[in-house]
Amino acid sequence: MTRRYFLLFIAGITIVRLIVASLVPLAPDEAYYWLWSRHLRPGYYDDAPLIALWIKAGTGLIGQSPLGIRLLSPIGAAIGSLLLWRAGDDLFPGRNAGIVAAILLNATLMLNAGAIITTPDTPLLLFWTATIAAVARWHATGDDRWWIAAGIAEGLAFESKYTGVLLFPIVGLWLLMSPAGRAALRRPLPWIGLGFGLLLFAPVIFWNAGHGWVSFAKQGGRSAHLDLSDTLEHLAGLIGGQLGLATPIVAALMAAGVWRAIRDRSTANKLVWLSVVIPGAIFVEHTLSGAVQANWPSILYPGAALAASGAASDMTRKWLPAAATLGAVITAIVYAQAIAAPIPLPVRHDPTALELAGWPQFAAGVARFAQVRHSAFIAGTDYATVAELAYRRPKSIAVIGVGPRWRYFDLPSLAPNARQSGLLVEPRYLKPQTDGRFHDATLIGALDRRRDHKTIEVYDLYRVELGSAVPDAIVRDAR
Repeated sequence: MTRRYFLLFIAGITIVRLIVASLVPLAPDEAYYWLWSRHLRPGYYDDAPLIALWIKAGTGLIGQSPLGIRLLSPIGAAIGSLLLWRAGDDLFPGRNAGIVAAILLNATLMLNAGAIITTPDTPLLLFWTATIAAVARWHATGDDRWWIAAGIAEGLAFESKYTGVLLFPIVGLWLLMSPAGRAALRRPLPWIGLGFGLLLFAPVIFWNAGHGWVSFAKQGGRSAHLDLSDTLEHLAGLIGGQLGLATPIVAALMAAGVWRAIRDRSTANKLVWLSVVIPGAIFVEHTLSGAVQANWPSILYPGAALAASGAASDMTRKWLPAAATLGAVITAIVYAQAIAAPIPLPVRHDPTALELAGWPQFAAGVARFAQVRHSAFIAGTDYATVAELAYRRPKSIAVIGVGPRWRYFDLPSLAPNARQSGLLVEPRYLKPQTDGRFHDATLIGALDRRRDHKTIEVYDLYRVELGSAVPDAIVRDAR
């Protein structure tokens, strides 16, 4: 593919992603991060804060619609593809490796899903790729000024998600593995670049220091215990998830590329395999303590795509048309299922239904129920339910989040009033959380979240009154 046609391909797929992003219902995690964007802070209970600014920029440009929340994701995927193109040409000149790597990445369901569903992995993947591209540019030119760009990109990756910290040991080890790298460490600009990266992340450190290191503890606590009984199951889930999200042919090409890159002694190949093996080892280690969510290993994909286009370039070129075609077909099916559900899958086996379907109708049903009961507020302990209700709630009713994460938003609390009653909405698998926040929890009904008359989840509705302990925060005011 020539450069001109590649640019047309990126432009075309970006337009498709923008259209799909405007049609797919908002996922609960997206609604939750949208709430972050309404209350900007240098830190949050769950993770690093950059996703809030990411969403704020999109909604500031075109409003609070799903497309506004997701606007930067298709654009970020396009920019990341161009950066990967540049990195491939810098690391493996004369092989057309950059375009091949970018096509491979765009054939993955991982990128195609992340380009329309906005989570912290979306900016993380962009700035992870930008870091590799800046380092590759230094490798090609020897110009130390690229370490400033690399440091800034590293800092923004860390600001996007805490796994971005892995870039620091990846780049540091790579520098130590070559004479040119060790010589660079004796010059000031690589260290100045590192300083820029740490400076960008400093507000997150200061926020955590003032809040009991809460988000560091939450993320670090994921691997704080051993659960060896399910390790094989978790490892199988990790591997199977990546086969699906990479798509099978792309996954095979990436695996072959990384293997050949490890066996090769070139400096360029050391960078790409380090960017895959180090985070990959972390995720495998995590299976000793719990399951690895399928989207977490997205940071492996840029390096793996570069390895496939560089170290295993002959094999990759042979299989590239088949890989791209299969990836496009799988992505088209997933996009169509997310928008219109043409395939009658059981909802329990349809991720698009579990995450995306039925929320507008469910929220409207909750609002009608609350209005009929003259409820002063709608409350919930499940963050996904609270976030969706907060995004879609009627303006006349406050939405209250119950649980530790809401305390770190610095949101207003509802003043205690024993006569003030509201509606507690809980997924049926959860017990109603009264524990002093509410009392007199009385089951008064239930609502289903559905797709095409098929129940996805059942929610119990309780009439509650405020107790002596005030609920954690008003997620959205009644105005």
